[in-house]
Amino acid sequence: MQLSHGETVLSTHSGAGDDGRHADEIGHEQKYVSMLYDRLDDLRRQAARRLATALRNTGGTRQEQSQRDSNVGMYAEQVDRYGAVENGLCFGRLDFHDGEPLYIGRLGIFDDSHDYEPLLLDWRAPAARPFYLATAAAPEGVRRRRHIRSRLRTVTGLDDEVLDLDAPRSSRHEELTGEAVLLAALNASRTGRMGDIVETIQAEQDRVIRSDLAGVLVVQGGPGTGKTAVALHRAAYLLYTYREQLAGRGVLIVGPNPTFLHYISQVLPALAETGVLLRTVGDLFPGVGADRTEPDEVAEIKGRVAMAEVLAAAVRDRQVVPDEPLEIVFDQERYLLDPATCAAARDRVRRTGKVHNLARPLFEVEIAHALAELVADRIGIDPYADDPLGGDDAPGDPQILAEADLAEIRRELHADPEVRAVLDRLWPVLSPQRLLTDLFGSAERLATAAPQLTDAERGLLLRGPDWTGWTEADVPLLDEAAELLGEDERAIQARQERERRQRIEYAEGALEIARGSQSIDLEDAPEDEAEILTATDLIDADRLADRQEYGDGLSTAQRAAADRRWAFGHIIVDEAQELSPMAWRLLMRRIPSRSMTLVGDVAQTGSPAGTAAWDTALEPYVGGRWRLAQLTVSYRTPAEIMALAAKVLAEIDPTLEPPRSVRETGEQPRDETVRPAALAGRLVELVRDEATRLDDGRLGVLVPAGRVHELARAVADAVADASTGNAADLASPVVVLTVRQAKGLEFDSVLVVDPDRIVAESPRGHRDLYVALTRATQRLTVLRATPEPVSGR
Repeated sequence: MQLSHGETVLSTHSGAGDDGRHADEIGHEQKYVSMLYDRLDDLRRQAARRLATALRNTGGTRQEQSQRDSNVGMYAEQVDRYGAVENGLCFGRLDFHDGEPLYIGRLGIFDDSHDYEPLLLDWRAPAARPFYLATAAAPEGVRRRRHIRSRLRTVTGLDDEVLDLDAPRSSRHEELTGEAVLLAALNASRTGRMGDIVETIQAEQDRVIRSDLAGVLVVQGGPGTGKTAVALHRAAYLLYTYREQLAGRGVLIVGPNPTFLHYISQVLPALAETGVLLRTVGDLFPGVGADRTEPDEVAEIKGRVAMAEVLAAAVRDRQVVPDEPLEIVFDQERYLLDPATCAAARDRVRRTGKVHNLARPLFEVEIAHALAELVADRIGIDPYADDPLGGDDAPGDPQILAEADLAEIRRELHADPEVRAVLDRLWPVLSPQRLLTDLFGSAERLATAAPQLTDAERGLLLRGPDWTGWTEADVPLLDEAAELLGEDERAIQARQERERRQRIEYAEGALEIARGSQSIDLEDAPEDEAEILTATDLIDADRLADRQEYGDGLSTAQRAAADRRWAFGHIIVDEAQELSPMAWRLLMRRIPSRSMTLVGDVAQTGSPAGTAAWDTALEPYVGGRWRLAQLTVSYRTPAEIMALAAKVLAEIDPTLEPPRSVRETGEQPRDETVRPAALAGRLVELVRDEATRLDDGRLGVLVPAGRVHELARAVADAVADASTGNAADLASPVVVLTVRQAKGLEFDSVLVVDPDRIVAESPRGHRDLYVALTRATQRLTVLRATPEPVSGR
């Protein structure tokens, strides 16, 4: 098979006289693949019937209901999985020197009529590894590896590799497996959505994907080495291999921005996994949307580990001791609560070690006791007197009577609005949002809580009165505050009950609609149609409300997304080098087992709050107990572009080695310089030319953050369907982004605008430029502006 770069592999259609035999081979594979799809359809119908049966089963004990809900979730997942692998169900075949051929696909399918023999082996199964690892030098018993190309359910072509050292070979890439299929995939036009690499996984990627679940695995790799694809396929592999361990806790994948998450969102469903939670750091505090932006220097301060101390001090600052005695009117009498009493109560409560909100009831008790003694003294109750009521006729034990009176006084004090107002002043119940809002809204509170920051740094954190909303850097602070404050279980239960009542009201409305829409003609309908059941036949409002919370209405991923205290079974972080120290603290609280896969490249760290060394980030949590895997081959970035990027990499750190590209395009990067005033106009001309040249591909225009609005508007005026920003549609033929927004993305062609300003905008500007130069799969153009003349010359 002739490739665009002169490489060949042994193929079933390489010979001039082999057309007939090739057609026969395709016909044979088509029959087998059609049989697999028939079997898949059967499995999907069976799962759908079981799901319908489970939904109809609404009675039974609580244990039976729990089992039913578990079945509903399992069958619903099966229906989703069987539907998700519609395209490319079977993509490979292994022919061994002895034994039957083995077909490889996205899902395992078995013949239940013949000893459960495998008809199609899941790509994650151990027996499928030779498909990715076998070479002519180490064939692992494989005689021929066949790649089956298909479109929907139709086989369109075959590519064979004969793993025989004596066979003629002309490839320049002996380390690659499935070379023809790999290079075809690399040269294909981008679609705006990331595709899986299940057909073209290479040996060094396979080793990472199948690494053990336990512990922290760091995957370090340069641009184009497939880090993201490896991370996603690792998630699918772990869920397959350790399903019992992970099904109940789930897997969390953290990405750098919403655009990136949208870009990768279809990969795992195509690998038959639909239950993974995809989030940015800004999404990890339920109920908060981090939709505001802020300057990098502010985000860097918020990301420092010292902010944990600042927040702890801010909480202590809200446990107030008054400077003067507080006057309290109770039962039409005035009492003075002195500072020493408040200080003693505060210190006793702090010594319990309880967090702020959970300690508030203890503080209430301390203050109520102190005030009750003042009231008792005023009205003449002495718990230590022989007769606290002052008479000879008092029945019962005087000590018990005194304590009963004091208890009644305490209850009245607890309920008194003025007393509660004082308690709220001295020890307020705080939400994380209120703590941060009050802290960042007051120069005085900031000065008290953050003496380790400079005046200028505290000034950057200070918010004006019109500030609303949260930034991504705020979310780890909110999470830290939640840990310091705690949440009273009584408040949680009250909230859950309110939510349950809301779900019941919603369910009743939904069922009422279902009743109203039921056909009045069912009695006269044919028998098979008359058997159709409506929602009201299957379930009542209470049970439907329960399902919304615990049954098929909420998956593991959805429950995890709503619960800040959820502990995941495994966490995968892409672009992990961008995490701030405070973001690391947040994630480590989500994974007590420390089962993590961290994917990134410290040479591409762009955030001022990010890390330049993995050991620095991980030492506080796992010490040196983490393992490193390196990806060294760049599949995305052509050699010509990588040579230019390598010069920038040397500016970052001369000791760093760029990844080795597996292909060349024969096209050198273009480099053009224009006057600053002409830059926008020339950009529009280049965008129009490149968009026409790309035909079906995608053009990424990467611009300095300080000029993104200006340049995006110019491009949008010239190209009607161009897209831009965090919510950019990556399916658009032209997308204008900052470098930070382009993290993890790739385009057929990339236009990097004003690279000098990209470098100047950030303390880590060369790293940003390195990222920008390595987003292209085919062509790169760099558009520079001539330096501004120095004033006075």
